Amino acid sequence: MSNRVKWTTDLEKNALISNFERRGWHRVSSDDNWNVYWATVGTVHRLFNPDHGYRLNDNQIINHFPNHYELTRKDLIVKNIKRYRRDLEREGSPLAAKGSNGRYLYLDLVPDTFMLPSDYSIFVEEYRRQPNATWIMKPSGSAQGRGIFLVTKLSQLKRWSRDSRSQARSYVISRYLDRPFLIGGKKFDLRLYVLVTSFRPLRAYISRHGFCRFCTVKYDQNTSSYDDMFIHLTNVSLQKHSGEYNDIHGGKWNVDNLRLLIESTRGKETADKLFEDIHWVILQSLKSAQAVMINDRHCFEVYGYDIILDADLKPWLIEVNASPSLSATTIADRIMKHTVIDDVFSIMCPNNDVPDVRNPVFPTREQMGAFQVLYDETQDATLVTEKDKRQSVNARPSVKSWCPYSSINGLCPFIMNNQQQQ
Repeated sequence: MSNRVKWTTDLEKNALISNFERRGWHRVSSDDNWNVYWATVGTVHRLFNPDHGYRLNDNQIINHFPNHYELTRKDLIVKNIKRYRRDLEREGSPLAAKGSNGRYLYLDLVPDTFMLPSDYSIFVEEYRRQPNATWIMKPSGSAQGRGIFLVTKLSQLKRWSRDSRSQARSYVISRYLDRPFLIGGKKFDLRLYVLVTSFRPLRAYISRHGFCRFCTVKYDQNTSSYDDMFIHLTNVSLQKHSGEYNDIHGGKWNVDNLRLLIESTRGKETADKLFEDIHWVILQSLKSAQAVMINDRHCFEVYGYDIILDADLKPWLIEVNASPSLSATTIADRIMKHTVIDDVFSIMCPNNDVPDVRNPVFPTREQMGAFQVLYDETQDATLVTEKDKRQSVNARPSVKSWCPYSSINGLCPFIMNNQQQQ
């Protein structure tokens, strides 16, 4: 019994419990001497609170970094990206180079974004420069599409500012991408899983088991449609209430099918560049938070990255989720999430042994499963070094391409619909 990994969790999710049990690990109470704790963010905040007095031992790991919110709050990730770009500019780094339009060539990761109410006057100046633009307003700390609305007139913000409940919360307002890349006439975004085992040095893995989340109603750019969130927001928690929701595929599509679609319609080179660009956006967002993240060696974290593509196939970061949903809406969804968690534990406990943060064991390629190294700062295994980047400003990140794997959905109707429209 002493050599068995002891686990505990605050979440009764099948993707977690079935993986723990299949490995033969022993469940204990959170008050016992556990080795692996899959906790809520609230539990992690309490454990790392100095007033709590809890001290993790060398054989304990937990699934959140103490201040994960530097990456997962909508306002803080934007703040960190802006600071990261300024720091690189001061250093004279070519990574901070700008084009003739004033936008960053390599670090244009998020749409133009402002914090409200603190940046209200700055936003008004930007709004007046682009009076016909559409903006999207989001509460900084909310999830699942709650509290989001589109803005086309300043009068909408003035009404919002008079609401005392709104003023008590921070919001972000971002330039709305009104020319998204569509499939079957519908808007979608990507949910990708990124595992970070250390921020200093940065070590991150990305899974091939991501998926696209589709709106249930075809996209309409007319402002009259802006109140219809079934057209504009991809959140499954919202879309499942639509009369057009399909509970067989759940409005989800494996990311490998997206790659196959791009290859078949735009060519392999375009598909390769798209996924390299996606990797680049994710990596630079991690680096933007690297300096401020508390790098406790007992911590790891699985982030749910939400990425949207515009009509030019440029990826944009929407947000990063600290607790990506482990609930399944379809059979394929359940298999995929179970596999992601299985791979995570194979990386964190490669030989099914009790973890030891003093002497971490790194996984073999086979143990990574569907994950691959996104970036390893100690070896720089998959990307060119910053030194190389300075020597060649025009160099693109050299990452391993994503190899499509067999779809667990089979041929998706989205592909069939798209092929019929070509």
